[in-house]
Amino acid sequence: MASPPRRGEFRLIAELFAPLATHPGARGLVDDCAYLAPAPGEELVLKTDAVVCGIDFMSDAMPEHVAAKALRINLSDLAAKGATPVGYLQTLGLPRDGSIDDAWLERYALGLAEDQARFGIALLGGDITATDGPFWASITVFGTLPCGTAPLRANAKVGERVFVTGTIGDAALGLAVRRGGYKPNAKDAAFLVDRYDLPQPRLAQGLALRGVARAAADVSDGLVADLGHIAEASGVAIDIQAPRVPLSDAARRAVAADATWLPRLLAGGDDYEIVFTAAMDPPADAGAVEIGRVVAGQGVTVRDATGQPMRFARAGYEHF
Repeated sequence: MASPPRRGEFRLIAELFAPLATHPGARGLVDDCAYLAPAPGEELVLKTDAVVCGIDFMSDAMPEHVAAKALRINLSDLAAKGATPVGYLQTLGLPRDGSIDDAWLERYALGLAEDQARFGIALLGGDITATDGPFWASITVFGTLPCGTAPLRANAKVGERVFVTGTIGDAALGLAVRRGGYKPNAKDAAFLVDRYDLPQPRLAQGLALRGVARAAADVSDGLVADLGHIAEASGVAIDIQAPRVPLSDAARRAVAADATWLPRLLAGGDDYEIVFTAAMDPPADAGAVEIGRVVAGQGVTVRDATGQPMRFARAGYEHF
């Protein structure tokens, strides 16, 4: 059966995406460029990332969830820097085979609209192109923060403590549930899949950590890998106590049933929590837990309950 015809590029833009371009700098998507002017004393923070069907989300994922994930994984990086979101650019790759039809795109646009309202952000522009491969979406977000206040990866100092927000490993388990490699009870399965499908960018926590976090990153590649990025950029080592890493009840049940899950959760990606170093206690509304220390040396060491270094098959997710 032939796929239904899809609206052309300019109709898709005008009918589905122009209504999302509510920022005055977007010019209603009728100009070739968008225009942003940060307030005096502020600087722009920019981040781009893409999601690809079959790699970052499953082919049966709800279009609204695909849109949310594409936007939120980028907002997560702004959160880690304590930035306030302003707007975003989007490029879509639509399969030539017609597997993504107008109805799917309408739901995708609805997902963007819902998240724009949720996070106070607007579409600024972008592009739509065709691909011989699967559907993909690339989003570039823009945020602002006071000049010179970003908690850069290179800022960690020996003696600082290491903290992380939320819980770690839920998305890795959610992906395993999606793929049939882990079968918990129905309640845990629903919770874990939601954590994988719908990241929660910690924007409020990032704002609360302004002036407190010294070096920070969002946990996208995995806790161990992202701490490794901080350690390398700062020229330090990081020592983590595995028993102190916060796990959800669902993740604790997985580890209790099979201890081999623990290293996989600590190295799993898609958590989108904020991991950071600080010399002082973070505010309570940041929801952060202390998990380790910055020490002299190189790399990341994760110690088990007996104080022995843990072994990892891999530190985190790698695209190649």
